[in-house]
Amino acid sequence: MVEEGANVTDNGSGEPTADEQSSPDDKPGSVTIAYIAESAGVSIPTVSKVLNGRPGVSDQTRARVEELINRYGYRKSAANRANVVELVFRELESLWAVEIIRGVERVARRNRVGVMVSELALHDSQPMSIDDTVRRRPNCVLSVSRLSQKEREQLEAKGIPFVVIHPIDDLPDDVPFVGATNFRGGHTAVRHLLGLGHRRIAMITGPDHPYCLARKAGYLAALAEAGVPGEPDLLVQTQLTREEGHAAARELLSRDDRPTAVFTANDLQAVGVYQAARELGLSVPADLSVVGFDDLPIAAWVEPPLTTVHQPLTEMAVAATDLALALGRGEEVGQVGLEIATTLTVRASTAPPKARPARAARKEPK
Repeated sequence: MVEEGANVTDNGSGEPTADEQSSPDDKPGSVTIAYIAESAGVSIPTVSKVLNGRPGVSDQTRARVEELINRYGYRKSAANRANVVELVFRELESLWAVEIIRGVERVARRNRVGVMVSELALHDSQPMSIDDTVRRRPNCVLSVSRLSQKEREQLEAKGIPFVVIHPIDDLPDDVPFVGATNFRGGHTAVRHLLGLGHRRIAMITGPDHPYCLARKAGYLAALAEAGVPGEPDLLVQTQLTREEGHAAARELLSRDDRPTAVFTANDLQAVGVYQAARELGLSVPADLSVVGFDDLPIAAWVEPPLTTVHQPLTEMAVAATDLALALGRGEEVGQVGLEIATTLTVRASTAPPKARPARAARKEPK
């Protein structure tokens, strides 16, 4: 048990440990979350968890932080934050952007808050900083795909709540996020192809992001459940671009034992498959069935219209914005990690496989 007045330090697990005796009675003119953390001897993220009613803090530490909050009359500085939701993209040219902005705007209008869109570099090798966002002190931050630990700590230090939309990295359990049921999406896509009679089903997958791995796992699970061996040479890993999808499909479709169907990790790769099929004189879906993932507007525009897994990007953005605003109001939320269900949109790019011509029967000599 820690005695009153002991200087307490954070041992890394959220538990306080007694250290040198001191009694910091000099209260600053304006109590900050950093002052509360220093007085309690814990990290700023730990105080943030207590303020937002999130798990991951021991009862003893939570009680001490709450006592300091009450003693100093500290309140989250919502009044000092701008009445704006800041939406941070890492690649603003992504075809997703419009769908996500649409969902954020829908909730923002309902709650009478503004929306600011900003762009930060995605790759760690490139300069990136969320300092400007922190200085703007928005009501909350929605980050598409990624929010590093350092960035999360910067936002927590200023009491700015955040939610990650469609994370490409594994996140700690207490980081709020909204994603999609990627395993289910891959599983549903391949079951559709199996139901049409396909057995040589290839997949062009993407980088080892959690959502690509989940889509691949759904592909493999559907094959296994149908008793169809997952052939390693039918699984190709590449980037999530039309160009890479085209290159992978050219190689797959040039084989003598080419697949009768291809499932891709996103719609852009599927467009590349269409291009490769045309170049090789193959017709979609007569010679090759194709299923994509995302259901971007382009899926309905290509010829033939693409069968694809609908990733509910607008609904994900709506849920993320609602969650971030609730955290900003200091409300307790029952669940900080949400996955919105995917569905299969069947269009004209899938059909039963074409029967291979039978070999002529050999005549036996009389």
